[in-house]
Amino acid sequence: MATREPPRRSDYRWFSAVPTRWMDNDVYGHVNNAHYYSYFDTAINRLLIERGGLDIQGGTVVGYIVSSSCEYYAPVSYPDELVVGVRADRLGRRSAHYGVGLFRGGDDLASAAGTMVHVFVDRTTGKAVELPALVRQALAAISLVP
Repeated sequence: MATREPPRRSDYRWFSAVPTRWMDNDVYGHVNNAHYYSYFDTAINRLLIERGGLDIQGGTVVGYIVSSSCEYYAPVSYPDELVVGVRADRLGRRSAHYGVGLFRGGDDLASAAGTMVHVFVDRTTGKAVELPALVRQALAAISLVP
């Protein structure tokens, strides 16, 4: 478990419910650490699709996660109802850095928190490209940095 104080819901600007599944639990009776990254990635991509207009099926630009981290504060288990909070920590020309927090039920303190970094690339060439305008606009709206 992390030694720092867990983040609060107020540290995030956009939220997405992410269900736990029976198969997420490990032999210790809590969600295995690898699933937290899936929850984070699901919430971020939901944001990009719903608010940023990212077309993951046929768009010319896609986002690749190139870096991620997670700190664990309290265990979660199936059938906990989870919410992932997302904020934009930094917007570069071709990348976006996210802060993410995982909250159980109505808890104010995160059970886990982390970071993820997307680099946006041309689907065909795999070369980094500028953030699409709608993606940048959606992420700017959830940024803590003015």
